Amino acid sequence: MRRLRLKADGRIVELRDGREFPLAPAEPAPTSATTQPAVRDLRRRAQLTQLEFAAKLGVPVETIRNWEQGKRAPRGPARALLAVIAHSPETVFAALASEPTAA
Repeated sequence: MRRLRLKADGRIVELRDGREFPLAPAEPAPTSATTQPAVRDLRRRAQLTQLEFAAKLGVPVETIRNWEQGKRAPRGPARALLAVIAHSPETVFAALASEPTAA
């Protein structure tokens, strides 16, 4: 029976004799810069300050600062929202500014 381990960087290794052997050649993981536009670039294209951008997204300004400084990366819904903003910022900001309608 083979013993496999998923490493934090996404690699899969086989455990044999107390050592790790890669199952496939190591490939560099895609960086956030290649998978989506940088948050700072999105904010600047929208011509917004960090405070204004944070207010439009409904997040603390510290979150925007952390994303831009690389201390944290957007995850989950925030990442999806930023990807949509990259394609159609006016539509997203208009939708976020509108009041939800009662069902």
